[in-house]
Amino acid sequence: MAKTIGQKVLSRIYGNGRGWAFSQADFADLGTRSAVDSSLHRMEKEGVIRRVIRGVYDYPRYSELLKKTVVPDIDQVANALARKFGWRIQPDGATAQNLLGLSTQVPARIVYLSDGPDRTYTVANRTLAFEHTALKEAGFKLAQSRLVVQALKSLGEERITAKVVSKIKEQLDPALRRKILLDTKTSTGWVYAAIQEIAKETPHV
Repeated sequence: MAKTIGQKVLSRIYGNGRGWAFSQADFADLGTRSAVDSSLHRMEKEGVIRRVIRGVYDYPRYSELLKKTVVPDIDQVANALARKFGWRIQPDGATAQNLLGLSTQVPARIVYLSDGPDRTYTVANRTLAFEHTALKEAGFKLAQSRLVVQALKSLGEERITAKVVSKIKEQLDPALRRKILLDTKTSTGWVYAAIQEIAKETPHV
């Protein structure tokens, strides 16, 4: 039996897993805008998805430790907005460091550089800002490549230690590390050398 538009939308949400943020634009190939919007509104009412900001929802993550749903993943929200509006984005240095766990501070303002207009949103009491600029790392295919390169560049060559390499490794599974290595071949010499270290397999003890 053919799936309804609502079932197709739900299937895509489940397929992307908890924490995924999205807008109506992520389902434009499945049916008319009104049909997709209707499905999203119904799922929100049923508590399956959560409205994060106007036009953007997420499939909330649940913390067993805290026994409640956790705040939206701001990087997911930023990328959902970028897909919705057709922007190319990359986190600024401080944001990239925070997303990779290199900075323990939780900034009140999360900044992404963008080829779109300057925009600001409030997500779970934090400011998500897009700043228009020429994107130097936009040539990379993977968002994670832009994230890693921005973090490394903002740290600077002299601060790339074994601890930093190890910390970034923890955030990326081996398959993704290999993809990033292939994707960033054109990056600056010392940056690519650091990525080669990050992509190395950790020997099993």
